[in-house]
Amino acid sequence: MAQIIDGRSLSEKIQLDLKNKVDMLKVKPGLAVVLVGEDSASKIYVKHKERACEKIGYYSKKIELSGTVSKEELFKVIDDLNEDDRINGILVQFPLPGELKLLENEVIRRILPEKDVDGFHPLNVGKLFARKNSIDDDTLVSCTPRGILRLLKEYKIEIEGKKAVIVGRSNFVGKPVAQLLLLENATVTICHTRTQDLEKESQQADILVVAVGKAEMIKASFVKEGAVVIDAGINRTENGLVGDVDFESVKEKVKAITPVPGGVGPMTIAMLMENVFKAYLYKS
Repeated sequence: MAQIIDGRSLSEKIQLDLKNKVDMLKVKPGLAVVLVGEDSASKIYVKHKERACEKIGYYSKKIELSGTVSKEELFKVIDDLNEDDRINGILVQFPLPGELKLLENEVIRRILPEKDVDGFHPLNVGKLFARKNSIDDDTLVSCTPRGILRLLKEYKIEIEGKKAVIVGRSNFVGKPVAQLLLLENATVTICHTRTQDLEKESQQADILVVAVGKAEMIKASFVKEGAVVIDAGINRTENGLVGDVDFESVKEKVKAITPVPGGVGPMTIAMLMENVFKAYLYKS
């Protein structure tokens, strides 16, 4: 039976550590979240972030906009937050609705790099890919990849010299987590929709990270005995939330695995909170 990599308990520990630091500050770090439209999943994610801010003691500001908001109005909100000294981190909740989705890259670039706590701005992405080692510096790194690396290190899973296979090549998860593992001296392969034999490639992994958004697509036949599996997917089905990995079958075969929910998801929130604190320290 696999060891369950518990992201929820580690997230709680990280947030408690942050609370202890924030309690000693006169001026609290601030996070602004911009929510556009009525997407139910986005509202849930924003609520989790608000609760984390409240628990730690951050100043929190939520701005809700109509799904028909104009580009100019949205950018005016971002510009005002860029100039607001109380706000250290700005997060625009994706995906944006309708035709606004086409503006997501522009939205990312509109946020000041030093307030980009999602780690999506090209300057922050460039800093990550320009690193020569894994030592943390002033880079604001995408939260989910940071959370994955933190889980691996917390559970003392050896990375150096291991074969890591990433299933998914998104700019938000797949590519940055591949870079983080590369910086830890893993040998990294990225798989995607055009990969010729995904099952064969996945079977090579000592560490398998899956982030594709397709419910339970990775079956037991895709993993080798004793592998470590990190499931960064979250899919809403008739049977509730499931990941991109068929957890029940895969857990019987691997050394360690993250559950969904309770694995990578809580760590994404914890790393966001750490990024806000980091942005606060940069400014101080």
